[in-house]
This record gives sequence, structure tokens and C-alpha cells, in this order.
Amino acid sequence: MTVSRDEFRDAMARLGAAVNVVTSAGPAGRGGFTASAVCSVTDDPPTLLVCLNRSSSGNALFKANGVLCVNALAAGQHAISDAFAGLGGLKGERRFDFGAWSTLSTGAPVLESAAVSFDCRIADVVEKGTHSVIFAEIEAIRQGAPGRALIWYGRGYHPVGHDEAAF
Repeated sequence: MTVSRDEFRDAMARLGAAVNVVTSAGPAGRGGFTASAVCSVTDDPPTLLVCLNRSSSGNALFKANGVLCVNALAAGQHAISDAFAGLGGLKGERRFDFGAWSTLSTGAPVLESAAVSFDCRIADVVEKGTHSVIFAEIEAIRQGAPGRALIWYGRGYHPVGHDEAAF
């Protein structure tokens, strides 16, 4: 018995996940995409796993640059997520018109208002099905202001957490 693509996608809609904008910059240019398929792998060395569709126009860019930054979005940053998801037809550099950007150690774009940003070097890539599974070793972290984060659940955005200023 196999699980259909639609059945899998419907089930995954019930698995809440942080909304991240993953960015890169380097010899191949600057780019980014919205991802919920991001997770911690190990704390020694500190490593994240990021899944990127192999058919994505940014796939080759990330591999060529060898760096990325995972920017976990704060509540209310739907427009940034939508821009990097390509909604409204935005591509390439135009996506960076949303938000204020800087860099840390690798040169990958860091969203100033993110809940947290993980600046990484790509250590390994495994091709699995439709996606490239990227293992990224963290070189620097920037924690944003305390507050609520943004998750994706039930095919929609939801704030999670609490506003620390209220306590």
C-alpha cells in the first residue's frame, strides 16, 4: 500500500512548522525562498537541514554560493513570506524589496526583523526525490527581539508564542 501525493500533502498540512525565508548571496548572485522544511540536525557541530525543490530556479544558486541564512519569521511577516514564495510573480532581487537586510559572517542576507537568523555554510547536499536536502553548518546566529513567531498550519499563517513585553 502506498500513500498518494495528495494524501501526504493533506497530512502534512496538519504538521505545524516555522515559516522561514532562506537566503543566499555569492558568485552566483543573491536569491531566496520561503521554506517550512527546516529543522535542527545536531548541536556538534551546530547544523540545520533545509529542503529545496530541485526544480527551483534558486537551486543552482544556493549550491554555487555554498552559503545560506535561515531567517525564521516573526508574527505579522506574511508579506515577506509571500514575496519569497514568489506570490505576485516576484523573482530574484525584487524579493529583497521586502524587509531590511544585512549580513553576518558568510555574506548571506540576514533579515533584520527575523525572530532568529542562522548564518550557515553548506556542508553537504543529498538529492532525494523532488528535493535537495541541504545540511548547513551554522557560523553565526542573530536573535531578534522577543515576541511572537510565525507558523504555517492548515495551509495558512498563524502567530505562535507570546509577547514578552506583556509579562
